[in-house]
Amino acid sequence: MARAWQRMLSGRRLDLLDPTPVDIEIEDIAHGLAFVARWNGQTRGDFPYSVAEHSILVEELFSRMNPKAPAKWQLAALLHDAPEYVIGDMISPVKAAVGPGYGELDDRLMAAIHLRFGLPHKVPANIKKAIKKADKVSAWLEATQIAGFSMAEADKFFGHPDEGLIEGLTIAPRPPVDVRHDFVARHNALLALV
Repeated sequence: MARAWQRMLSGRRLDLLDPTPVDIEIEDIAHGLAFVARWNGQTRGDFPYSVAEHSILVEELFSRMNPKAPAKWQLAALLHDAPEYVIGDMISPVKAAVGPGYGELDDRLMAAIHLRFGLPHKVPANIKKAIKKADKVSAWLEATQIAGFSMAEADKFFGHPDEGLIEGLTIAPRPPVDVRHDFVARHNALLALV
């Protein structure tokens, strides 16, 4: 049988087909996500806009939209794309073309990640929906600020967000080392509250 595991920088061996929480480390997630480019790298700036930066933004938006949400759901928002640290980020049209196999792999990894950090195997539907809403606002911001979309085009694909919600949010892609540090710091701060 072909190899189905990935060696992490922490030394862990993550079985992609049967991941276990014991093989998951936040530093590996942060490192991987800091090097995975959103928008297939088609963004303005001297650095790619990473999934780690996107995840930090989604958590901030989720928290703004749900100010009374417990820390565990803020953590779930931060980790919403965590499986991409090993399976990469695919734009939605590619995910649709790949079929259900990608989603099944993503679900197995997410379950192990959630268990590792004390979150439920599955996030309640209302929380998942709220995180997805924050994710769409993030996509609109990314599209208009760094991915070359006109506002009208972004409105068509992602819906126009409430101006008060996005006030003061400016995207400027940063070096992976800075993003990795910020992702781990935010994770640790939220985990301490869970």
